[in-house]
Amino acid sequence: MDPEVLERITARRAELDDLEAQLTEQLSAVRSEGDELSFAERVLERVSEEIAGERASVSPAPGHVAGRTVMLVPHRGPEIQEAMLPPDYQRILSIVRQAGGPVTARQVGETLGVAVSVKSKLEPLRGKLIRLTDRGWLRKQPDGRFTTRL
Repeated sequence: MDPEVLERITARRAELDDLEAQLTEQLSAVRSEGDELSFAERVLERVSEEIAGERASVSPAPGHVAGRTVMLVPHRGPEIQEAMLPPDYQRILSIVRQAGGPVTARQVGETLGVAVSVKSKLEPLRGKLIRLTDRGWLRKQPDGRFTTRL
């Protein structure tokens, strides 16, 4: 055999051995990262299920203000249904929705049978309308009237 050919074969074998070592190392790194991603997906799935379960079980929880028990109004979201609101807030939303357009706190009060001429009776209702606005259930227009969110 020709020594030059043998030298080329030996050199090429060495190149291939080096390449094989590099590829083995890369394959090991790829498999390791794939395992990490699989683990991360399982953790994410488990945590997402836990969060979804917690959100589904969220309902208005009673709170205490000045020694009185009050019902908290949850923020509006895809998991939060209108039925989770306290009944008086549900009635307010229904009145605003049925009005077919923007309404004032006074108009809502009249429909509810609140003595709207007495400021101390109307202001708590206005507070509820604002709370519904702050929590994403209603929208307040610049002129102070309230409408449903789209």
